[in-house]
Amino acid sequence: MSASGRDLLLSNKGKMPTLSNAPPPGPRAVSAKKSSPCKGLAHVARLMKLGRCKNVVVVAGAGISTASGIPDFRTPGTGLYDNLQKYNLPYPEAIFNIDYFSDNPQPFFSLAKALFPGGHRPNYVHYFIRMLHHKGLLLRMYTQNIDGLEKLCGIPDDKLVEVHGSFASASCHLCYTPYPAEEAKHKIMSGKIPVCTFCTATVKPDVVFFGEDLPQKFFLHTEDFPKADLLIIMGTSLQIEPFASLVNTVRSTVPRLLLNRHAVGPFEKVRLKRGDHMELGDLEVTVRHFAEMLDWDDEVTELMRSHATTSSGSPITSYPLVSGETQFEGEVTAGTPDGMDSEEADSEVDSKSSASANMDH
Repeated sequence: MSASGRDLLLSNKGKMPTLSNAPPPGPRAVSAKKSSPCKGLAHVARLMKLGRCKNVVVVAGAGISTASGIPDFRTPGTGLYDNLQKYNLPYPEAIFNIDYFSDNPQPFFSLAKALFPGGHRPNYVHYFIRMLHHKGLLLRMYTQNIDGLEKLCGIPDDKLVEVHGSFASASCHLCYTPYPAEEAKHKIMSGKIPVCTFCTATVKPDVVFFGEDLPQKFFLHTEDFPKADLLIIMGTSLQIEPFASLVNTVRSTVPRLLLNRHAVGPFEKVRLKRGDHMELGDLEVTVRHFAEMLDWDDEVTELMRSHATTSSGSPITSYPLVSGETQFEGEVTAGTPDGMDSEEADSEVDSKSSASANMDH
């Protein structure tokens, strides 16, 4: 979960970044010295097949969900931050700024009905990451996303760090008193503002706004990144700190693979450091190619199919991401994200995957 006109700077207390007026750097053109197409993918796939990557950490952003119909935040023209004009915000990121929310929560709540999990389905990229778990290779996934699609595709909670929080719980933004998540959702979807029963301040879902502390689970990175033997970075602009700096905390000998539309962060350098690889372009196409190199494509496709069959009875109501002025149409009717995490439904696929992996979990 890279807006035009603003740069996001690191807070020194483990919080979401503060904002400045400096414009963010645009995506840098790919160097002519970049490795030939798919060479990096092939190299990493070979390492994985040889069993040299048993502790994979995935770092992901909004780009992994665009194939599910959810716009990212920063793509010029189509990104969320370029389509918030009707809210009359002082700057696009204000919609996720805790101070602005405290003064004027209505813009966020107008947008929140489209952000609540239930309106979209996971895509091939999500299921590829889950396949890493099936194979016993996923040490942890760190996601910026608040769309819930990682849980919806069945990535277990103990393998997932939702760095920017989620809609799974809600609390008062002022005194932090917990508030029933379903009740908060019902009110928001009905065009009402939930209010704290203790101090009467506004309640919001526990997604992390600019100016708020990151969840405690984020600090698992101090244990995970030193253990990693492969880092996969996908669908992120690497512009929000402290998330962006995580990619620099793996050991110097650990390969880092960027799968993205543009070169970002340390991959913008003219010459990549040894062990760094990137494949740029449409993320879903790239990940499918990666799966084919690993001989996983059939298993990922079967996992997607089995989930589609299992969830066929759960109606999905999809709202436009930037809809008209808060004319809510009622609550989304859909299964909870955890409802998709059924071991019974996936037992056949899991069994095939585990047998083919032949690696320690």
